[in-house]
Formats: sequence, C-alpha cells, structure tokens
Amino acid sequence: MRRVVVTGIGCVTPVGNDVETTWNNLVNGVCGIGKITAFDTEDCKAKVAGEVKDFDPLKYIEKRELRKTDRYVQLAIAAAQQAVDDSGIIGNIDENRFGVYVGSGIGGMQTFYDNSVAFYTGGSRKVSPHFIPMMISNIAAGQVAIRFKAKGVCIPIVTACSTGTHELGEAYLAIKNGLADAIIAGGSEAAINPLTVAGFANCKALTLVDDPEKASIPFDKNRSGFVLGEGAGILILEEYEHAKARGAKIYAEFVGYGNTCDAYHVTQPDPDAEGSARAFSLAFEDAGLKADEKLYINAHGTSTSLNDKGETKAIKMALGDKAYDTLISSTKSMTGHMLGATGGVEAIAAVLALKNGVIPPTIHLNEPDELCDLNYVPNKAVKENIDVSASSTLGFGGHNAVIVFRKLSE
Repeated sequence: MRRVVVTGIGCVTPVGNDVETTWNNLVNGVCGIGKITAFDTEDCKAKVAGEVKDFDPLKYIEKRELRKTDRYVQLAIAAAQQAVDDSGIIGNIDENRFGVYVGSGIGGMQTFYDNSVAFYTGGSRKVSPHFIPMMISNIAAGQVAIRFKAKGVCIPIVTACSTGTHELGEAYLAIKNGLADAIIAGGSEAAINPLTVAGFANCKALTLVDDPEKASIPFDKNRSGFVLGEGAGILILEEYEHAKARGAKIYAEFVGYGNTCDAYHVTQPDPDAEGSARAFSLAFEDAGLKADEKLYINAHGTSTSLNDKGETKAIKMALGDKAYDTLISSTKSMTGHMLGATGGVEAIAAVLALKNGVIPPTIHLNEPDELCDLNYVPNKAVKENIDVSASSTLGFGGHNAVIVFRKLSE
C-alpha cells in the first residue's frame, strides 16, 4: 500500500500570517482573540472574534483580481502558496497527478452579505457580476488548482467545521489508493460579518462574553460557547516514494483517518459520543497505534459545554486507560473556531508538535470541568517527544473526523 507524507505546510491565522509566527504564538500561549474590528458590533450580541490581522492579499494576488475574490479565497491562496513554496513540489510533479482538496464550511459569506445588502438597498443592478463565482464554496479549490496547474483530482468537501479534516483525510485516501501523487489539501474560512455572527449567536452557539481573555476557554467549567475565527490551513500531502525520489523535506507520515456521522441532531453532538469515539477508534486502528506510543491529540475543543464533555468521553471510549496518559490541547483557546479552516490549521499544529517535541497549551484553563478530567496541557506548553499526533474535528450535521500522523520511519 502506498504511504503518504506531509511535505509542505502553510497557514494564515488569528495568531500569525505564516507558519513560523503561528507556531511560535501557539507555543507561547498568545491569544489571537479580540474585540471585533471588521464591523460595528453595537447591535450584536457577540463582541469578540479571532480575526486575521494585518493580512496583505497583494502579497499573493494581483490588485486587479482582488475585487473578484472573496476573503476566504484570498486566505486559501495565501496558505496554499506558502505550502507549495515550502514543499518545492512545483516542477517536480506531473500536473495530471497533482490534486487539490481545499474546502470551506460556509464559502464566501462576506460576498453573500455584501451583495444581499446591495440588492436590498439598490436593486438587482447593484449585484456584482462576480457574485456567484466569488461566493460558492468550491471556488477556493478551483482558484488554487488554476494557480498551480493542478489538473488531477479536485474535491471541495463541505462538512461544516469538519471540512478541513475531511479534506485531508480524503486526500490521504486518494494518494494511498493511487489516484494522485500529491494533493494540496486543507480548508479556509472568512465569515466574520454581521449576518454570520448574528446567526451563530441567535442559535446560542457563540459565547457572549466580551472579555477576550475569558471568551474561548475550552474544558473550563465557565465556558459558554465558541468564539468565531477565520483563517486557512493547507498541507501538501505526497506519496512517500515520490517525495523521497525528489529529495523532499518530510514533516511526518500521515497514517490514520476516521470518518463517521452521529446521525443524531442538526447542531448538537450525540451525548453518548458513540460516533465521535468510533471516528477516533477507526483512525487509531488505521494508524496501528501501539499501547506504548506517546500520543498527542489536538482536540476540537470548541469551548461549548456539549462538545468538550462529549469529546472527552469519546477519547476515553476510544483509548481506555491510555486516555489518561495522552496529552490533549485545544488551540482554539488562542485562535477561536475557524469553522472549515480549523481542521487544516490544527493538523499543522499536530504535525509541528510531533516534529518539534513541543505541545501547545490550552490557555485560560483555570477551573477545569469535573467531567473534563484528562490532561489538556493547561496554560503552558510542555516539551514532550511524542510518537504519534492526532487532530479531531466535529461539525454541524453530526460529522466527525480524526486524522493521525507519526514520525517517519524508513
């Protein structure tokens, strides 16, 4: 069976506009959550978000193209360019064997919002001719494929907050099964606007706490909902022999994937956690996880009561006693919840924790929930040479996805 490795990474996040800055800030517990600046929040219940800061799209996109691209596409292109540059794959891959699996949980919501307002205030003539191709959820994948002449498999998946992880998992399977030699994979999201914030707040998903230091507090008993974030995380997945032949830098081997559905509720995870636990078990079985291997999990950890308790239960169900020896953290405590992008960004965190032997913390975890009794690496990073790392995401609709990485062995 063909092996799959990670040969490039790129990201734009609330704590950094590149991988190095993002990783350093995650390890140092820097909070990227702040008061919303994208719009006036006077009429909004939720006042804070994890915004990308000082992002200059002109570093990646020509000025004349900016008005034709939604912000989520701009972030995707930036992260993809970083990952492709990091990998050195251009010029070393058959374009017909080069794929793109880049998705978004919502798509071009800023474009949707802007054009809805324009239509309401000025009529149909005010709607941009670029509205549809800017807004649709597949267009980031299309734009990335065009940019890098990737003519192979191209699948933009939409599974809400599990999108990025599912993209990576399905790309792993595609390479493993011979459909491609390398795939640009991950997710992107940019949905911090009045409509999206109002929607999430009114369905009681968002925290209404307006102190950025107390808003996103996964596994803490005082948590009250997630903080909306934005960003993009992209990885280059490549068949091992192909990467080896071209002398590629290899971060880690991609070894496991679990994909299940709760089939329980539109927004709530199943309190029995059976579906989520099965996703963990399938991923660990696929990876051949051994009892004596040191494991880190970058948890979904949204700072909602149901998610954090359910995910804790799922990890226990999947790992048994090993759950108590496992290092777990939620980097959403620093970035907020980036929806469809979160899986890509958190996969990068899992890969770098494995590579660098450092586990990023769950910051602002001061009063642990009694039902969340595992080691969530509270408030300060720890140095630990782990053998295996995993990333877990759950999405509205009951989608569960878990992916697993291991240090490369020849």
